[in-house]
Amino acid sequence: MVTLPIDLRSDTVTQPDEGMRRAIYDAEVGDDHRGEDPTMQALEEHVAAILRHEAAVFVPSGTMGNNIALRLVAVPGTEVLADTECHVVSFEMGALAAIGGVQTRTFVSQRGIVSPAALAPLVSVDPEGPNANGDNYARVVTSAVAIENTHVRSGGRAWRLPEVDALADFLGGTSVALHCDGARIWNAAVATGTPLFEYGRRCTTLSVCLSKGLGAPVGSLVVTDAARAEKARALRRQMGGTMRQSGVLAAAGLYALKHNIDRLAEDHARAATLARHLAEAAPRSVDVTAVETNIVLFEVGASNAFVARARAEGVLVGAISPTVVRAMTHLDIDDNQVVRAAEVLAKLLEQDGST
Repeated sequence: MVTLPIDLRSDTVTQPDEGMRRAIYDAEVGDDHRGEDPTMQALEEHVAAILRHEAAVFVPSGTMGNNIALRLVAVPGTEVLADTECHVVSFEMGALAAIGGVQTRTFVSQRGIVSPAALAPLVSVDPEGPNANGDNYARVVTSAVAIENTHVRSGGRAWRLPEVDALADFLGGTSVALHCDGARIWNAAVATGTPLFEYGRRCTTLSVCLSKGLGAPVGSLVVTDAARAEKARALRRQMGGTMRQSGVLAAAGLYALKHNIDRLAEDHARAATLARHLAEAAPRSVDVTAVETNIVLFEVGASNAFVARARAEGVLVGAISPTVVRAMTHLDIDDNQVVRAAEVLAKLLEQDGST
């Protein structure tokens, strides 16, 4: 019997369970290109409702979702402000500039979070608008601020509602939109006890993912108002993202939303367990207090070598910098697997000279 590795590389590696596969099999479908797929319509309406927006548009990936959402609020020749480690800046191959003609300007955040006071000097509004920056007409105009919830490169840090409120209130006095890369907004809601609609209603646009944490095989949604949603559909078509009988994918997403949000608390608890075990083996390697959701970051001497040793021991993790390794819990990892992975990683950390 072949023993499969314990895969902690990402929460995107999950397999559809029996219930989800049944939902896919039983899905009622139509031609979504023509707006005739009833299961897709149900998914889009459901997501829009839980985030308190008028509309949602299904797209194949979170990268496409972010690109479309930001192009809805940022015209070519303007800028989007975002932190240096966020996904839209560092992990989307420059798509916003390459496809949308929109540049990004970055700032250093505090574990993914930025305050209005820190952001205020960076915002450049329309020189002909009511909040004009003097006569400096050569400056690039800021169209939007992008936040990431949870912030993956900071170990799954969740935005608290007062933090989002403060930023939204500050931008509400300008023409600058607030976009949320909410790939793991479900984790943030569970970890902080914040209703999803409270997060959603404060943002102009959101991109939310079904295949990270929730276990669906594919798919994200752009969430916004009805007028922008129609433009989003046009951009999706232009980018090759419109599909036909996509209700089979929508059915998986609906199943995930109805069955797999509350259980994210189990992933968070397992991540905390993993972090505690690692801290016992190598106290300087991991900050247990920083583990809020399903992501554990820990320091090693050389990450690529550590990842290779872990793989040889049957545990898959990922290197995110020369000295930082990431492990992510998800619905295909149970308590026994977490304990086994912790034993393997702790042993390797004890052997690692840097800790």
